[in-house]
Amino acid sequence: MKPIRKWSTTAINQMRGRGADRGASSIEYAGIVILVAGIILAIRGLGLDATISGAIGNWVNSVVGGG
Repeated sequence: MKPIRKWSTTAINQMRGRGADRGASSIEYAGIVILVAGIILAIRGLGLDATISGAIGNWVNSVVGGG
């Protein structure tokens, strides 16, 4: 068997077999939580929370037709 053919067969078997990635691990979830927390802290630290809240409120009012 040619080396490339052997490598591709091995790689495909790993992706389909026991070595396949079965989903996100707890470390990946923790990383997402830390990233989201960092974004929230940055928004609050820069004082953008009131601006964002006001913009969302204005958009909702324009869609719903209120005030």
